[in-house]
Amino acid sequence: MKPLIVVNFKTYSSAHGANAEMLAKFMAEADAACDSADFVAVVSAFDLASVKAAAPNLQVWTQHLDPVGFGSHTGWLHPETAIERGATGTIINHAEHKVSIDHVKNLLAQLPDGFPVCACAADLDEARALAALGPTMIAVEPPELIGGDISVTTADPEIVSGTANLVKSVNPDVRVLCGAGVKNGDDVAMAIQLGTEGVLLASGVTKANDPQGILADLVSKL
Repeated sequence: MKPLIVVNFKTYSSAHGANAEMLAKFMAEADAACDSADFVAVVSAFDLASVKAAAPNLQVWTQHLDPVGFGSHTGWLHPETAIERGATGTIINHAEHKVSIDHVKNLLAQLPDGFPVCACAADLDEARALAALGPTMIAVEPPELIGGDISVTTADPEIVSGTANLVKSVNPDVRVLCGAGVKNGDDVAMAIQLGTEGVLLASGVTKANDPQGILADLVSKL
């Protein structure tokens, strides 16, 4: 399987509404032009439908889901509705939206087979617990490095390689990504060398003056 370049749009002004649609189009173009990696956009639930319409061939994930069914669940993010609105995957337990291990377990049980779930882990203990649940992927993201100028692959390469080895020892079918401070092709190449199968990043793309150039650079060393 090809490495993944997963871009979290968060709620940046440069990556919501019409800007989210434009960025998704740039990502779809980069994805179509690249044979060495797959691109994934992770967008606000509000933007799912419009982003998927703007970039129908791009993988579009939602930023969070709740393990709830139809009924009295005001304010919760219902999985079936997200899928109907275009979600082709989700992240869960991001450092900015932590949930319990039971939340992740119940969500995995509710989602249809083949629906990708990327569970975020802040450290080895959390990665071990999440790996035991069998999500599609685990992304290691030390919270103190998120949004910073130094990639986790430089600041703490041991946690990247250590998480990759640990996750594979618990469940070899779980793919491993890394994030926090990833900004360029060198960071992506180093992440792969450290044993991961891709990256999860945000501001390196969403705040870039030239997102098209950054998207191309991210896969330039693969």
